Amino acid sequence: MAAVWSGCSTSRGCFSQELPRRSGEGTGTRPRNGGDARRVSSSMVMAGGVCVCRAAPCVLESDVTGKEEVVLGILGMGDERPGTGGSDYHKRHGLRRRPARPAVVEKDPARARSVPPASVLESPDKFVHEGSRLHFLEERDEEILSRRLINLSKSNKVRSATELFDSMRASGLQPNAHACNSLLASFVRRGYSTDAMKMFEFMKGKGLATGHTYTLILKAVASTEGYVSALQIFSEIEEGKESRGTLDVIVYNTMISACGRAKDWRQVEKLWRRLVENSISGTLMTYDLLVSTFVQCGQSELAIAAYQEMLLNGLNPSEDIMKAIIASCTKEGRWEFALATFRRMLSAGMKPNIIVFNSIINSLGKAGEDELAFRMYHLLTSSGLEPDQYTWSALLSALYRSGRCWDALELFQGIKSKHSSVLNSHLYNIALMSCERLGQWEHALQLLWMMEKNELQISVVSYNHVIRACEVACEPKVALKVYQRMTHERCSPDTFTHLSVIRACIWGSLWNKVEDILEEVEPDSSIYNTVIQGLCLRGKIRLARKVYTKMRSIGLKPDGKTRSFMLQHIAGAE
Repeated sequence: MAAVWSGCSTSRGCFSQELPRRSGEGTGTRPRNGGDARRVSSSMVMAGGVCVCRAAPCVLESDVTGKEEVVLGILGMGDERPGTGGSDYHKRHGLRRRPARPAVVEKDPARARSVPPASVLESPDKFVHEGSRLHFLEERDEEILSRRLINLSKSNKVRSATELFDSMRASGLQPNAHACNSLLASFVRRGYSTDAMKMFEFMKGKGLATGHTYTLILKAVASTEGYVSALQIFSEIEEGKESRGTLDVIVYNTMISACGRAKDWRQVEKLWRRLVENSISGTLMTYDLLVSTFVQCGQSELAIAAYQEMLLNGLNPSEDIMKAIIASCTKEGRWEFALATFRRMLSAGMKPNIIVFNSIINSLGKAGEDELAFRMYHLLTSSGLEPDQYTWSALLSALYRSGRCWDALELFQGIKSKHSSVLNSHLYNIALMSCERLGQWEHALQLLWMMEKNELQISVVSYNHVIRACEVACEPKVALKVYQRMTHERCSPDTFTHLSVIRACIWGSLWNKVEDILEEVEPDSSIYNTVIQGLCLRGKIRLARKVYTKMRSIGLKPDGKTRSFMLQHIAGAE
């Protein structure tokens, strides 16, 4: 093993020499700079595979394999590396190569006691992801070396930065916090999680950890081990004394973002409360993360609360935040708050898109504010936007909820004539709901026929609206035909379908049809109760008793109203 070192400033003439060659290669030594050749053992010691100069803090690394030649770079002389300065690099810096030779083991106990402790030569937490080497540092200024470490880290020269860092520690020098953060960031970028944790522990132990340090390590842990592990580290940081005064809002934002990506809104809420308890004011990014997370997790109330706190803190919300709040207000039915947020958007010079307009119209329609909904529609068209199927759906719903069913049918006709391309099953169903409420069974049949003609999917809901319209209009035979058409099209009727058809048949005195339907349907207490009560009201007591007896025989329980009817008619018969 060959060990090569540079001359120290205190002993250049004494120690700037080469090791003797191996046996068979010559035993002579040639001093450099006029110095005399001396024995290696009198000027240096070997420990742990590292050569240490006694006269100055000169640390040399030995070749472990014994096969490759080793060159020791001298940091502090322009940061030049071998091979970068041409063939005369070693001449200019006084470096030479020699074949590897076995390590010299110091056997003298007196000399062994003079070996520096292992903590100086090689720290237990030394970074070894690429076999870091120690270098003699001619430069002793910590600030200059720290700037050099920052430049290497920013350039993603991780190995060179790590060697410089280890060499500084071995020489009793300490990089500043900025330099350590730069090296930590380079570890995180390259995915060296183990080295990143070692650097983090070193910075905590030396009191160099800052808010940026915590942000970097929490991001790394969250991306590699998950947000739960990051939360554990964050809790330890909060409880530690060294973090007092260094935890800032950016650290909290990092954890809120990590939990938000995992859709853990409960942890996000806890972090938000802790932020307030520690008297740390949230930033625009904080509330952006809070609102977006709560909206994505369906927690509209929390999203609105975070938005209100943001306004109280004097922050101007972004366009994305206000869009999310309007959507939350639509879900919660807070149309006034949604309208106020919309006005804030306009006053800030923002241009709402079609989604925002549709949310406002939908919110107003649910509240029965049909006039405001149509004002919003006119504002939409004046803004140069084209209404889509969601716009028409919100307007039709607003008219229906306000009891303006005829206006809803007229609007549907206008949509069909001018915007037929946007018609879908949902718009037809809203028109069928208006026909149901008005008892317009003929119009409902026309709409059903148009849906079949346009090859739209007709659901059980559509058939139920038509049958219900026939029931309101006292057209039991038409209701039965629609029911038969429904089963023919292999659309399975539900409980509401059977109830509507049975009620229509009872009030149409189609008793046989009632019994036939009871034979077809699965046993259901609500259907039997409806039949018995309807028969009692129509005076068909015998048939009601027959159905009641069958209901009890198959194990169905009558409700209170059915029992009351049967007891009343039994007592009257006696």
